[in-house]
Amino acid sequence: MDSTKGNHQRRGSLGLPWVSQTQWSGEKPSRDSRFNDDESVNVKVVLRCRPPNEDEVKAKEPLVISCDEQKHEVSAILNTATKQTNRTFIFDKVFGPSTQQKDLYNQAVAPLIDDALEGYSCTVFAYGQTGTGKTYTMEGEVGKEKNGELKKNAGVIPRAVEQIFKKLESEKAEYTMKVTFIELYNEEITDLLSSPEEEEPKTAVKLMEDGKSAVFIRGLQEETVYSEDEIYRILEDGSAKKHTAETLLNKQSNRSHSIFSIAVQIMGNASDGREVIKCGKLNLVDLAGSENILRSGATEGRAREAGEINKSLLTLGRVINALADHSGHVPYRDSKLTRLLRDSLGGKTKTCIIATVSPSLQCLDETLSTLDYAFRAKNIKNRPEVNQKNGICIPQEQYQPNDAAQKRIVELEGLYSNQQKLTADTGKKLAKAKKDLKKTEQSLSEVEAEYSRAKENIKQKQYLIYYLITSEKALTEKAIELRAELEKAESEVSRLCGKIENNNHREGNNQLVLQNFQNKLAKELELLNANIAVSISQQAQQLKAVQETQKLFLSAKSKATGDLQNLLQKLKDKYVSDVQNLADTAEEQTEIFHVAIGKLNSEVPKCLSSIMDLVMKISSDIGSILNGLENNLTSLELKMKTFLQQEQQNQSQTYQATQVISDVLLSFFKNLTTSVSKLVHMEEELQRKYSQQICSFEKKYEELAANEGREILEKVASLLASSHAQRKQLVQAEFEFLQRCANSRARHLNKEFSNIIDCTCSTQEEWTSFIEGTKVHHTEDRAMLETWKGCIEESLRGCVKISNAVPEQWRNAQESLISQQAANTNSIDSIIKSGIERHEKVNAQLSAHVSSILAETELAIKNVLSSSEYLLELDIGESQKIKTCIDPCLEGMKEMEMTHSKKITEIALNAEKVLTDDYMVDAHSDSTPRRIKFNLPSKEVIENLRTPSFEELLQSFDDGGKWD
Repeated sequence: MDSTKGNHQRRGSLGLPWVSQTQWSGEKPSRDSRFNDDESVNVKVVLRCRPPNEDEVKAKEPLVISCDEQKHEVSAILNTATKQTNRTFIFDKVFGPSTQQKDLYNQAVAPLIDDALEGYSCTVFAYGQTGTGKTYTMEGEVGKEKNGELKKNAGVIPRAVEQIFKKLESEKAEYTMKVTFIELYNEEITDLLSSPEEEEPKTAVKLMEDGKSAVFIRGLQEETVYSEDEIYRILEDGSAKKHTAETLLNKQSNRSHSIFSIAVQIMGNASDGREVIKCGKLNLVDLAGSENILRSGATEGRAREAGEINKSLLTLGRVINALADHSGHVPYRDSKLTRLLRDSLGGKTKTCIIATVSPSLQCLDETLSTLDYAFRAKNIKNRPEVNQKNGICIPQEQYQPNDAAQKRIVELEGLYSNQQKLTADTGKKLAKAKKDLKKTEQSLSEVEAEYSRAKENIKQKQYLIYYLITSEKALTEKAIELRAELEKAESEVSRLCGKIENNNHREGNNQLVLQNFQNKLAKELELLNANIAVSISQQAQQLKAVQETQKLFLSAKSKATGDLQNLLQKLKDKYVSDVQNLADTAEEQTEIFHVAIGKLNSEVPKCLSSIMDLVMKISSDIGSILNGLENNLTSLELKMKTFLQQEQQNQSQTYQATQVISDVLLSFFKNLTTSVSKLVHMEEELQRKYSQQICSFEKKYEELAANEGREILEKVASLLASSHAQRKQLVQAEFEFLQRCANSRARHLNKEFSNIIDCTCSTQEEWTSFIEGTKVHHTEDRAMLETWKGCIEESLRGCVKISNAVPEQWRNAQESLISQQAANTNSIDSIIKSGIERHEKVNAQLSAHVSSILAETELAIKNVLSSSEYLLELDIGESQKIKTCIDPCLEGMKEMEMTHSKKITEIALNAEKVLTDDYMVDAHSDSTPRRIKFNLPSKEVIENLRTPSFEELLQSFDDGGKWD
């Protein structure tokens, strides 16, 4: 371990500074010459189908997914009585259930690792339902066997690490490598590389953006690595900190997304020989699986985790759809996951998506959803770029302040972004407070209205109490009058009782007479009874048969009548209930209609008045601004015309003076050009000689170095001394030659410079005279320009001030109009929509009630008709039976009537004799009380004394009834 680390440090002995921060999208790097501006590549999508697990094999779950690795096709086939599915998808690569980890890596991921080492940013992430093998594909078994080989089930990450180190070792490249490991759990980013000595093993970091919309993670730890074993250790430690839990679909289900990043900076040479640093980055993403909460058995905290996972994956799906459809808006900012993967989806990264699915029937819906998203992701185009910088290294003491300043800038930009968000939140809170204030004012007005109504109700109740007291007073007076009448009636009743006692004595005597008459009548009746008994015995047998028949008829009749009554009662109850429901529904519909119409009538005038006021205000403001601007521009135009006339005169004078100096300067520059051309020729000649001399010097030096290499093994000590002497002599000779050439060059240059100085002196004299002549004109022009400059600046400031006010006022007016229009539209739309929904609901209820009533009424009518027909048949049959029994009885009754008639005549004569001659009759006397007419109140008077109903009293109160 230590020796390996030291070896890597020696290989990177140049001390490459880490030239980039941990960013997920940054400033535009240099483009590779292999790509032009119009070149883009599609996201690579491969599919892997896992084999059936133990539970699916035990349950004999049908398999509905088939993979054709040759044609790169995946088919979902299901033919059942309830559902039929037959869909085929084509991907870049397809791997069936029998595919090994090594085969998938070599075919799908290995080329991407080579691109990362060439300086590209590359991303590999697994996407699919929980329990389909995403973590197994990305990580598998981390570590090596005893023989140094990777384990058979090693996933993408350990195999990528091995490939990176093998290639760097084979190329003997100078490089620096750093890794990061983060976790996204419930929309919170956690650094999995935090040290265990910290108070919280999982340190939360913040996702931020700089001024160029580049996403970076502030506070994220980067660890420099030197070997595969270090990365395996980091991977195992970080994986142990991740959130996992057991569900019904997966015994160890990831409850978070994790991103393992490897950043490599490699020193290399460009095609033109320049030293460059290639900055490659590899993002290895293990997404948490989407899951059905009911099927996975997640509850409480697990259900919340599943909800956050599904939310972030749903946002990822919307981003994929938007990029595939080339939508104008891509919702990257709806989730931190999509913000982190922004550069991988539609950015400058080479991306490979590994979609994992289950072959079983119970996961068919989730499998089809995964296949749809993966198939659409094929249409996403990225524009990969090589990330490379020049290889010039700066000193460490200069790099550290620059790096600290850059980090400080990033932190300040983050603080500025937070301040902007805080300002936006404050604005939202202010708007909410205004809205709450408006609601409070509305509630206050409603309370005041309620108070007015309560006050009115109190007055009405006082009015009712007044009338009740008045009615009670009238009733008391009438009761006193009735008491007087009752006392008068009591005296008359006493006289009537005396009369009744006399009648009782007389009735006793009459009773004796009647007793004697009764005895005689009894004897006559016994004889009559004997005759009747004989007749009854004759008719008893006939009536018995009629009675039996009547009993049967009555039982059947009563049963049918009871059934008919029950049926009619049910029909009546149902009819009453339905009629009541229809009445309630109609009343509710009427109230809703009146409320909606009232709201619309109140909203429309408000909208029109507010818009008209706003338009009139805007028109007046713009008119005043434009008038002021027009006056300033007119004044400025007059001043500019005067200034231009004077400036033309000054320019003509300046032009004449410039003509003179131009001729002088032309002759000067002509002489100067001749001298310079001579100097250039001399310089070229010397350069050519120097080049020849240096070439010969290099050849001699190389020959001497080669001879030293061959002889160094034989004569090390003597050769070092002689080599030093020979080098010294060779260098001395070359320097002497170069010194002679330099002296010769200096003499020629001195001669040319003396010629240039002479020419310059003569030109300087003429230039001095020109300067003295132009100073006077310059002073005059300067004073005039200062005067006009002040006037023009003052006018321009006025125009600018007015013109600056116009856009601001116009913007405010436009925002006011838009907000007013939106508020009015939303208010009216909500009212209309609510009215339509309630109207449709009531119509549906009415239709249902009417249909139910018609059906039940028709059924009840049929039942009543059948019962009536049955009763009619019973009546007809029973009437015929009774008729056969009654006919013999009628004949016997006629004979009995004649016999009884004679006996009754005799009894009547005896009774007349007793009642006329023997019965005592009450004679008229003065003690008999006479009829007296009592003064009783009529019904109309009693009705007038009754207190009117509350409704009538309230109506009278509303009409302005008087009361004290």
